[in-house]
Amino acid sequence: MLELSSDQTISLALVLSLLLVTKVRDMLDTSGITMAVIVGLVVSLLGHWTWLVILISFLIIGSTATKWRFEEKLALSIAEENEGTRGWRNVLANGAAPMVVAIAHWSFGDSSWDYLALCSCVSVACSDTLASEIGSLDMRTRSIINLEAVPPGTNGGMSPTGTVAALGGAVIIGVFSVAVASTAGDETPTLMLFSIVSAIGWLGCQIDSLLGALLENRGYLGKHTVNLLATLSGVALAVLASIQFL
Repeated sequence: MLELSSDQTISLALVLSLLLVTKVRDMLDTSGITMAVIVGLVVSLLGHWTWLVILISFLIIGSTATKWRFEEKLALSIAEENEGTRGWRNVLANGAAPMVVAIAHWSFGDSSWDYLALCSCVSVACSDTLASEIGSLDMRTRSIINLEAVPPGTNGGMSPTGTVAALGGAVIIGVFSVAVASTAGDETPTLMLFSIVSAIGWLGCQIDSLLGALLENRGYLGKHTVNLLATLSGVALAVLASIQFL
């Protein structure tokens, strides 16, 4: 009979919890739940269960922000489709980068950058989601390219509220990252870990906006591809930060 380690048992319990929470709270549709389970299994079993805790925290925060003042967003035609319930493309767009980090961790063993990279790419996802869902109701939206006024919800648009929300999302993941770092076996100094994860999260959100303005608005890339590239930029920035500071 196959015996599971304590970490694997916790991982499976968390994936089951993820399945139940997303179903009960109507965060994801059936395809989204299926993809979330796949992402959860890969990240927790090939990485560490604490990595999945960080991902779940983002999912809950992002879903809450999506449903915040939803009727107003709907009236402005800037709300998420399906009443804010996300599908597999949304999950994969934000979950592919964490899976890449987990697979790299499993393939090459512990490194100085893997936990930092995992936290950073989730920080980018959270920062971008809060910037979009909270900042989209700010009428003071301007293009990140030329600072000209644009309608709220425009790809590449930025507003004072959205900018603060983006920083808030990055900081929240920075806090979670610090909270479970010792359990995850990461030895990065607390202040440095928090600062890097928060900074990369906010910077990755700006990268997402730039890609949206330059490529998505012109039809070269879709929304989910932009999200994927932005989260992958979080991984790349984390590796660079690890080389430079750790």
